[in-house]
Amino acid sequence: MLIRDEAPPLVRRGGVGDADRLTAVFWAARGRMAYLPALYTYEQTAWWVEHVMAPQSELWVAERHGAAVGFAALQGDRLDHLYVEPAAQGQGVGEALLAEAKRRRSELHLRVFEQNAGARAFYERHGFAVVDVGDGSDNEERLPDLHLRWHR
Repeated sequence: MLIRDEAPPLVRRGGVGDADRLTAVFWAARGRMAYLPALYTYEQTAWWVEHVMAPQSELWVAERHGAAVGFAALQGDRLDHLYVEPAAQGQGVGEALLAEAKRRRSELHLRVFEQNAGARAFYERHGFAVVDVGDGSDNEERLPDLHLRWHR
């Protein structure tokens, strides 16, 4: 029997020093999205997290028992990434990260793949509305996506 961890996660500021764990979370979460094409190796993804995403983003890391189980990456009013370790999904980790982002911004924009029904429902529950529908021409996966917006 799986015991659900009911304690809210600790959300702290992240940085480049978290890159290894953030890569693992990112890779595991996206690995559950069967519709995504495999564009990069784990090593290429790790390089991108450490040298591009982490240094260019305002990072927030959710921890349980001292281990990172999720993260959010902001750039201005864009929520570029919000990923949660699959074993920790549905336990308030994503909500805690999104709440931190909302505390720090009066408006947030993000893009979500049209096929990602779970994420779409999550953001809808948290007050996001569809602004625009994309045909995939502006993302490297070439998959239809939605532009969502939340404002206080």
